[in-house]
Amino acid sequence: MKTESNPLETEPIGKLMGKFAVPAIVANLVSALYNIVDQIFIGRSIGPLGNAATNVVFPLVMIMTAIAMMFGVGGASNFSLCLGAGNHDKAGKIAGNSITLMVIFGLALSFITIIFLKPMMVLFGARDTVLLYSIEYASILIIGIPFYVISLGGSQLIRADGSPRYSMFSTLLGAVLNTILDPIFIFGFNMGMAGAALATIIGQIASGIAVLLYLEKFKSVKLHTKSFKPQREVVFSIFSLGFASGLHQIAVTCFQIVMNNTLVHYGEFSKYGRDIPLACVGIVSKVNVVFSTIIMGIAQSCQPIMGFNFGAGNYERVKKTYKTAFVIVTVISAIAFLCYQLFPRQIILIFGDGDELYFEFAIRYFKVFLSLVVIVGIQILTSNFFPAIGQGKIGIVTSMSRQIFFLLPLIIIMPMLFGIDGVLYAGPIADGASGILAVALVIREMRKWPKSHF
Repeated sequence: MKTESNPLETEPIGKLMGKFAVPAIVANLVSALYNIVDQIFIGRSIGPLGNAATNVVFPLVMIMTAIAMMFGVGGASNFSLCLGAGNHDKAGKIAGNSITLMVIFGLALSFITIIFLKPMMVLFGARDTVLLYSIEYASILIIGIPFYVISLGGSQLIRADGSPRYSMFSTLLGAVLNTILDPIFIFGFNMGMAGAALATIIGQIASGIAVLLYLEKFKSVKLHTKSFKPQREVVFSIFSLGFASGLHQIAVTCFQIVMNNTLVHYGEFSKYGRDIPLACVGIVSKVNVVFSTIIMGIAQSCQPIMGFNFGAGNYERVKKTYKTAFVIVTVISAIAFLCYQLFPRQIILIFGDGDELYFEFAIRYFKVFLSLVVIVGIQILTSNFFPAIGQGKIGIVTSMSRQIFFLLPLIIIMPMLFGIDGVLYAGPIADGASGILAVALVIREMRKWPKSHF
């Protein structure tokens, strides 16, 4: 039976968002820091070729993230909806099955990567020396894949269970270890790429274990052994609401693979060569991930609030939550835009030095490709909004819109017309189109609800 005093239903939305957003943002930033910290130390020890190699491995990281988000967000969204409807038994099954799916798919990805490592790195855009560096890095990273999936996906469930601080702690633990061990292994032991990868997996293992230890401490429901046994109906419900988030990450992966190969191909015919664009875009992508993860953290913090209240039939509270988050993500997006336009060179210098061509391309990529980044936050928020209210199919559309419907075709077509500059122009066009689509879909959905004032 539904508890009337549940804070998701009664506490002020601003207070609830603050309670859930800070741990969610920290957790997502910590996850992003795994790659950013590696990139910084690798850039300063190996240089642009090392940066290019980490960019090549990044699609593998995004596939790991896709699995984690699919079962983490799908599980957390269903978990919140079930709690809001008072169905605690099903909520327990949702949580247990989500963890089981993370373990199974995390192990499967590890085995696939072991078998096809070199072809994968070539597919992701690696050539010559960059290929050697990327294989060295990824071959160690494979060990941590299941733990990374459990830590990132499990943190979504922990947050939905009402323990955002523990969620933050579990991810923060791994990031702190990674940050401490990176310089020790890379510089102290002179291990280079291998040292960065080793530091990363140690942190991932620690975070994964922390999540697993929480399973006995669930507050809203009691998890039993049978909770982890896969059930067709439960698995389907997790897939249905998590597929949009997972697909969004897969879309980013596909985009990154095509982008890497496009940069290598058209860069070879430009004054920049093939390695400079690959290295620069890798750095800019990592920096932009910081912005994206902040937005994602805010969007994820809204999911328990919107999911519970939608399940309880309190539509006005769902609308108010979305509107509040809309304003916040737009302000943060505007701050990111100003940073990218005013301080691109300073940001690039954090990741090591390079020649003038290196800085020229990086600065242009910041200023042109991310010129409409102010709209991206709306698209990310909306991609999380629809799964939270049980509209998984529309969530898929909003998740796919920027990367697949708009950006992917543009980075294939526009370089044919404008060379490598076509890659730069593709960004703002895709951002603008996907932002407009997201707003239109939300307005259409909310007009269907009773007493709509949107």
